[in-house]
Amino acid sequence: MQALGLYQPGDSVLHRLPAGVKLLVLLVLGAGSFLLDRAWQGGAAVAAALVLYAVAGLGPRLVWSQVKPLVLLLLVLGTFHALVNGVDRALLVTSSILALVLLAGLVTLTTRTSAVVDVVVRVAGPVRRPLRTVGLDPERIGLLVALSIRAVPVVAGLAVEVRDAQRARGLESDPRAFAVPLIIRSIRHADAVGEALVARGLED
Repeated sequence: MQALGLYQPGDSVLHRLPAGVKLLVLLVLGAGSFLLDRAWQGGAAVAAALVLYAVAGLGPRLVWSQVKPLVLLLLVLGTFHALVNGVDRALLVTSSILALVLLAGLVTLTTRTSAVVDVVVRVAGPVRRPLRTVGLDPERIGLLVALSIRAVPVVAGLAVEVRDAQRARGLESDPRAFAVPLIIRSIRHADAVGEALVARGLED
């Protein structure tokens, strides 16, 4: 597993689209998801996201890599909503979350980390001086945003691996058998990222 970056090289229209546009569209779609009120709308959003993966030339393996860490969460969430709010609401909630995760993954898969950093630096440009006054570096904030986007699927993937190991050892009911390994592996990943940053000249 690479410590930095999920980017999949390509020459699709989504790869060529400016990072700022993709992040802005993702932000708008995330806000717009609250307007959905029918299960079919959530299903249509998932279908649209899958079409975009095909447009970007990203195959089923990469689609599954975005979905797999969420399967357990979606099952639990869907069951809860089905019991409390009905099946339609359960389908709407789970499909909306799935669509947004797929779209967020699509952005990270088609956008270089450096491009995300550049966007954040440009957005922070007008307030660069005040930020530096209080000790904040726009470039480092941009890197933090990029690493945060990267960390979500990584930690989710680690959670799936730990859960599988927990089941294999017959310790499914022991929360410590899940939490402790997940924390340790997350810290190890953070150390690997830190070493990668040091290797790139970012030491603090």
